[in-house]
Amino acid sequence: MSVSEASRPRWIGLAGPTASGKTGIALDLAEHFPLEVISVDSALVFRGMDIGTAKPDPAQQARVPHHLIDLLDPAQAYSAARFVEDANRAIDEVQSRGKLPLLVGGTMLYFKALIDGLDALPAASPDVRKQIDAEAAALGWPEMHRQLSEVDPVTAARLAPLDAQRIQRALEVWRLTGQPLASFHHRSDQPVASVDHCLLALEPDSRPWLHQRIALRFEQMLAQGFLDEVTQLRQRAELSPDLPSIRCVGYRQAWEALDQGLTGEALQADLMARGVAATRQLAKRQLTWLRSMDRTSLPADAADIHAQTRQAVARHWSA
Repeated sequence: MSVSEASRPRWIGLAGPTASGKTGIALDLAEHFPLEVISVDSALVFRGMDIGTAKPDPAQQARVPHHLIDLLDPAQAYSAARFVEDANRAIDEVQSRGKLPLLVGGTMLYFKALIDGLDALPAASPDVRKQIDAEAAALGWPEMHRQLSEVDPVTAARLAPLDAQRIQRALEVWRLTGQPLASFHHRSDQPVASVDHCLLALEPDSRPWLHQRIALRFEQMLAQGFLDEVTQLRQRAELSPDLPSIRCVGYRQAWEALDQGLTGEALQADLMARGVAATRQLAKRQLTWLRSMDRTSLPADAADIHAQTRQAVARHWSA
């Protein structure tokens, strides 16, 4: 099927929960379409965080150009607003080369911000955050989550009761503005052209299939030296669990396990349990986000998922 250049979408997205096979499918698509990958991942932006983020390795990046990877030092912070700016620039550059911008990742807030727009959020307030942290220390994060559900039920519904980082930010926004965080995620008043984008979502039919892949990925990360990677990060005095980089799933759990002084098999077992549980929760949140978005759903656990994805892309982009 031929698709005219005028009717092609500005970009095609490949979204899905962690361990759903996005990287492998993207590399397969690169064998059939003239594309460049633009990462939609809040963890891949950090340099020196490779194993725990399942970052495409140098060989994979050599096969197809990748963008928005290794942008920042882990001591720095990234935002949805900056992502939108960086992604739009990268999309334009890829298009100028006559290539397909393929946006690949699992940070659904970034996809939503790019598609719907994002109102200007208030800057972080150290004083408000300290107040929230003090309350959480006394009451526990599940209670803070309950409080959030009273003022911002939409955001609370997609957050786990122990997701301290996001609960803190949502409460901070409420206390600073009197508005729920969800109100800042808005759809533009101007309708988006039908060819502006196409979002393909990898959504496995089998939850056990995804859980098995999550466990296998974590085992592979440990075998590849994930704990050594985190140990090196811990040697930097300016890094702490309060930073967005160290709050990334896997890194946070490894940092906590090492703080406990665990070693050997006990450390490996503790981190495996913590990491797999946290990654499952992340995947659940990612799927919740996806189901609220306009997308073409594809069964990630289908035997012919690569062929299905190629067909989906070809419907929108072909020579």
